Amino acid sequence: MLTITIVESNPRPMPPQATHFLREFAALAPDTAFRVIAPYDAPFVPAQLDGTDGVVFTGSSVDWGAGDVRAEPLAVAMRAAFAAGLPVFGSCNGMQLAAVVLGGACEASPRGREDGVAVAVTKTPQGRAHPLLAGRPDSFAVPCIHRDSVSRLPPGATLLAGNDHSPVQVFAQIGDGVDFMGCQYHPEFAPVWLADILRGRGADPALCDALHDASERPAAAARLGIDGADLAPAARVTELRNWLAHVATRARAAA
Repeated sequence: MLTITIVESNPRPMPPQATHFLREFAALAPDTAFRVIAPYDAPFVPAQLDGTDGVVFTGSSVDWGAGDVRAEPLAVAMRAAFAAGLPVFGSCNGMQLAAVVLGGACEASPRGREDGVAVAVTKTPQGRAHPLLAGRPDSFAVPCIHRDSVSRLPPGATLLAGNDHSPVQVFAQIGDGVDFMGCQYHPEFAPVWLADILRGRGADPALCDALHDASERPAAAARLGIDGADLAPAARVTELRNWLAHVATRARAAA
């Protein structure tokens, strides 16, 4: 049985981000064990990774970026995961954190926020051949909500996909003990949930209504300028499915 550790990247009392991964992973890999650690709430200790086959870093709703000194509790956990040679996945803040930890940079996006749906996310030639994006079309749309973006990739990283708003939407870094894959968007977020969050933040009601219905109503998807099939559950969780397969392959090889 695989064991995956999810690093909760919201401090209490913010709503937990790990819940979304737990829901999707339970459907994708019901025989896998999952545990959650929260470095913002209790200091990380390396023993928390004992017996772990892979580590996930969630998104975050904090006011500071991944390069801020206040993000150090998460960075400590990520450095330990890399030092242990574990496969690591990060979404949104999790990908940004990896960029910083591995020697790149993250900052507030010069294009402002990207909320609701990241459109026309396009694979690079390397992305078309990479297992993380297997099953994705060359251009696709995905749920997103973020303020910051990766402004410089780490040395040795491979850009897998980007769009006009965020040139770094997906990257991977494999080698020298590091095994990282991550995306700026949120494959773990159900569009209905994201629509409600954005509505609560005062986002455009038309955007929220269309996002709420996009995976089931073609007309709503068209209002977002996307194909609703991209947001259907089986397509939306592509990166999660593929990363779990990667972890399983590594675990079998190590057995």
